Amino acid sequence: MAGLRSPSFYMASTLRTSAKEIDLKKPFTPPREVHVQVTHSMPPQKIEIFKSIEGWAEENILIHLKPVEKCWQPQDFLPDPVSDGFEEQVKELRERAKEIPDEYYVVLVGDMITEEALPTYQTMLNTLDGARDETGASPTTWAMWTRAWTAEENRHGDLLNKYLYLSGRVDMRQIEKTIQYLIGSGMDPRTENNPYLGFIYTSFQERATFVSHGNTARHAKDYGDIKLAQICGTIASDEKRHETAYCKIVEKLFEIDP
Repeated sequence: MAGLRSPSFYMASTLRTSAKEIDLKKPFTPPREVHVQVTHSMPPQKIEIFKSIEGWAEENILIHLKPVEKCWQPQDFLPDPVSDGFEEQVKELRERAKEIPDEYYVVLVGDMITEEALPTYQTMLNTLDGARDETGASPTTWAMWTRAWTAEENRHGDLLNKYLYLSGRVDMRQIEKTIQYLIGSGMDPRTENNPYLGFIYTSFQERATFVSHGNTARHAKDYGDIKLAQICGTIASDEKRHETAYCKIVEKLFEIDP
């Protein structure tokens, strides 16, 4: 019993001002970039070349988007909160989750955090000269693609976030803080406002997420959680479709501007 703190100690400890409490009173200070940033590196003639393929993109890129009514939604894979069997469904999900090792969840959390940083990726696309959404609701092909791509991608983080919350296997508050730090810090992939560089980056990014989600799908199946395998595999399928679109853009740019 000697190791337990007395009630008086508890009371005294709440009166002390800790370093953490002092830090919480400080105003938010965003991180500052330290490397030299290059901006608007693409010459005007190349911007015109890029703009010249907008008609081609309308016919060949927008087809890789799905109508909202034909898209899956996170709720399709999760316990139904309005059903009488909701609590039992959650219990079954948590029982399956218990059979999966911690190291798997480390990867799944990483995948989810990556997906939840979607605002950063949309911001990056809207830095690209000739492709940015100038108004927030621009009717250009590139702006429509960015908004619809973002809307499709948004389901990925939503689904993984809700699954992990229901699983009871992870510290959600720490994950949520990490996501806030990540989005608040921003990201400079050094694409220099250049759509050539920007779309090469997104092609690799989509390939990487396709591979990662595909791997988590296979491992979930190996661990016996078919529903989780379906979740990860469905997200991987979206990433592959998006990769196809971005690769087509890059191939077209190489074709007209070798």
